[in-house]
Amino acid sequence: MSQQTVLVIDDERDIRELLTITLGRMDLKVDAVGTVAEARQALSERSYDLCFTDMRLPDGSGQEIIELIAAEHDETPVAMITAYGNVDAAVTALKAGAFDFVSKPVDIQMLRRLVRTALKLAEEKRTGGGASPAASSSSERLIGDSSAMQQVRNTITKLARNQAPVYIAGESGVGKELVARLIHEQGPRASGPFVPVNCGAIPSELMESEFFGHRKGSFTGAVADKEGLFQAAHGGTLFLDEVAELPLHMQVKLLRAIQEKAVRPIGAREEIAVDVRILSATHKNLAALVEQGQFRQDLFYRINVIELRVPPLRERRGDVPLLADFVLRQLAAKSGGGTPVRLLPEARQALEDYDFPGNVRELENILERSVAMCDGDRIEPSDLMLPQRPTRQGAEAAVSAHSAHHAQPAYAAAHSPSATPAVQTPSSELPLDDYISNLERSAIMKALEESRYNKTAAARKLGITFRALRYKLKKLGID
Repeated sequence: MSQQTVLVIDDERDIRELLTITLGRMDLKVDAVGTVAEARQALSERSYDLCFTDMRLPDGSGQEIIELIAAEHDETPVAMITAYGNVDAAVTALKAGAFDFVSKPVDIQMLRRLVRTALKLAEEKRTGGGASPAASSSSERLIGDSSAMQQVRNTITKLARNQAPVYIAGESGVGKELVARLIHEQGPRASGPFVPVNCGAIPSELMESEFFGHRKGSFTGAVADKEGLFQAAHGGTLFLDEVAELPLHMQVKLLRAIQEKAVRPIGAREEIAVDVRILSATHKNLAALVEQGQFRQDLFYRINVIELRVPPLRERRGDVPLLADFVLRQLAAKSGGGTPVRLLPEARQALEDYDFPGNVRELENILERSVAMCDGDRIEPSDLMLPQRPTRQGAEAAVSAHSAHHAQPAYAAAHSPSATPAVQTPSSELPLDDYISNLERSAIMKALEESRYNKTAAARKLGITFRALRYKLKKLGID
């Protein structure tokens, strides 16, 4: 294999010499120049496996170099050399197409890690190879033939090829974590860890320890050294789900960790360098939270270098049948194989007409429930037990649902808000899944009490099978 080459562009002789020596020890051939003109000349004469450029140059800017390479040498990763703490320059460089950035004074260990990742990326671009077998399964896991989903898959492929922080926007249940996993698996960090963390699930007082780790004896209960999430994700990707839930004091610490690429465990004297790509997501409007002062603008600016919006299911209704078939095959496999339960045409149409406020996750829940409650190997519309709400068919559907109300079994009737006025109606404070679960729990408990906890009698009273009741009791955690 021929020796790999690196182009260094910096008007400071010390930086050029430092990079030349460091990269030379990694068995790389280095060409070092000090101006935009010299860089253009070098790039016209040969191709490079990697490029480093300073932001400010005597006859122009590093931005010109990044744009030139993106336009004419897109197989070459380019990293920006920025002044210490100059986040704006780093973000601008990443948006222009830079692979990553390195701050002055240059941390040699961090530089070596960046180079290894970049060279792996350059090799993949040249060969057209994937980083992981999972990379080829994007279309198999991110189901849908709609133009919206084709665009999402294309964007994932592009985002996987650099190190810019990505903010994944979308409603609850659209599959933001799956999108983050695919970005990780299709990029040069695929062999490293993918560490997802739900920021809303960690108690505020434990956040610093969870993210950065702690040393033994640093506080009461710290009986041993603990590795934080950043250290666990070293060499890979840290996915911050529901990032909007981070309290302000933690936002400050997170911003520093991202900027400095280092963390200080609680009780430690020294910072630990971490090589982590940050992906983040939330179902909330992060820009609005910035306006309201609930989310730091500088952190938003840092994690939202590139935004990827995942569309809700109602914007890609044509994908519903494909998704439904996929979920039913998964449920059959989970149950030990066999032929998947099938949707009758009327049930399939009912799903296509439904708005799915809970998106793909709600579709999965509906089908899992339907498989448990249907008789035989087919799902009828009544097995879906879709909430009685206006759909695309509009007022006619609402009138039809109302007129059919008295013909419904007791269980279905119990799902009508008017039948259980004590239960809170859906709102931004109460997700749809929780609302439905509360209604189900209320109806089941009432039936159990009236039948003196005889499950067979309770199932009969609810108008469902004993198997369906047993499934519900398990899912709702009713003992």
